[in-house]
Amino acid sequence: MDAVVKLSTRASCHWPGINSNITKRLAIRLPPSRTKCNLHLHKMEIQRHSIKKNVLNKSWDRNRVLAMASKRDPKSQQNSLSPADTVEQYYTSINDKDLRQLDECISEDACFDDYAFTKPFQGKKEVIRFLEQLTHCMGRNVTFRLKHIYEGDDLTAVASWHLEWNEKQIPFTRGCTFFKLSKLGKNLVIWNAEVLIESPIKPGSIVLTLLKNVTSIFDDFPKVTEWFLRSPNVILTWILRVYNIFVAPWLHPLLEGYIKLWGFFVRLLNSVITVVIFISKTFFK
Repeated sequence: MDAVVKLSTRASCHWPGINSNITKRLAIRLPPSRTKCNLHLHKMEIQRHSIKKNVLNKSWDRNRVLAMASKRDPKSQQNSLSPADTVEQYYTSINDKDLRQLDECISEDACFDDYAFTKPFQGKKEVIRFLEQLTHCMGRNVTFRLKHIYEGDDLTAVASWHLEWNEKQIPFTRGCTFFKLSKLGKNLVIWNAEVLIESPIKPGSIVLTLLKNVTSIFDDFPKVTEWFLRSPNVILTWILRVYNIFVAPWLHPLLEGYIKLWGFFVRLLNSVITVVIFISKTFFK
């Protein structure tokens, strides 16, 4: 309810020396209608500023990150320069085995860093060769299914996906790819991609235990840790040399014999199953 203040149209003054006529002229006169309190006006002003702030925040969030559906109209020209459209076209070309269209999505100085490989693929030639092998290994029925495409600032995008076989999700194939794009004429091309793939091994709390032990060693030996972090490849090369000299000569024959033994058991089990099936078909027709 609005607060209303009623004031008298007459004002008296008890100050000595002031004429009563002057007092009447200075008297506050209000119209017969109600006058709303400044408190209500202040409340309306606060609401107006609040609404304006919310609108600005929503506009900023929308420009900052756009959550988009995975399916778009490829004939739409309004979003022809959208990073999300280029990313979707990239995955559609892989699913369709369209290498020509895939070639148009990749920049000449592209760099694809798939964390399942030891080294990134540098240059368009290496990237296209890798993608060609990928499409060949996917076969006829495996496809990428995009879940979300997120657009960011500076021509960046993120896509979350998984693999499907005949529209059925394949376990342990969820992934996320970070894209950086550049302009080539009126089109956008991909010049950098970082691929993260779900690990089939789920160690769970073992990871936390291992992390705690490693960080404890780092804290106890800070100088050695700094040296290791500056040149981790040196340590790994040294460990590999020690392995090849002292461990590999006796471990490889042991593993080879173990594999041969399991191969023998598999062949034996296969023979037994074959005999059982033959006997069951012969005597239990």
